[in-house]
Amino acid sequence: MGPVLASPVVNLYIIWYGQWSRTQQATVRDFVHSISVPSLPHPSVSDWWQTVRLYADQTSAAGRGMPLDPRDGAYLVLTSGDVSVQEFCRAVCGFHYFTFPTVVGAIVPYAWVGYSGTQCPGMCAYPFAWPTYSGGNNLMKPPNGDAGMDGMISVIAHELAEMSSNPLVNAWYAGDDPMNPTEIADLCLGIYGTGAGGGYVGQVMKDTWGDGYNVNGVKGRKFLVQWVWNPSRRRCFGPNAMD
Repeated sequence: MGPVLASPVVNLYIIWYGQWSRTQQATVRDFVHSISVPSLPHPSVSDWWQTVRLYADQTSAAGRGMPLDPRDGAYLVLTSGDVSVQEFCRAVCGFHYFTFPTVVGAIVPYAWVGYSGTQCPGMCAYPFAWPTYSGGNNLMKPPNGDAGMDGMISVIAHELAEMSSNPLVNAWYAGDDPMNPTEIADLCLGIYGTGAGGGYVGQVMKDTWGDGYNVNGVKGRKFLVQWVWNPSRRRCFGPNAMD
């Protein structure tokens, strides 16, 4: 019964913490831009986002009139490989929450995601890298040529979907504990295509070079993003589903 990010326009501000190359930044910017471009070849990033849009607001939309961004802002904090983050790898690849007015002067939804190319790629850059105990060999070729960045894109998608549908941790989630919610992407961990399960990511597409992907983006980009729970179909679903 809490608010969602349902404003007509939500401005996403990316905070680049650490050292990032232009190529790495371009991969993230193109993915985020792809969310709001409906005319891309199917299946597309914007097709994938349509499932997130099904989680309608039942009170009043979060983010309207925030002092830090009067035009409805949300924030994405990205840390590069040279930045150490507490609990990264051991517990989480990313998370989302909100700021407190007493600290920054406003309630602002935000998400954090860390670069996993040099930190626990087997967990946070899966399925583009095996867990370290299995040798760290590539499992699937990354569509943008950087296992850490392509894995990061999937985590970014995961957190943006949950930040949108549960920005103040009181809207859409499963379970009885709002401080430890199972959210719409948590329900579909490891599922990227039809038939996923038991460590198998499911049926995904391969380009000419054998890179794995399941959605198309702007500028000819291809991405692999995790499915999310579809409340209408009552199952995990993505635009590349075989049904």
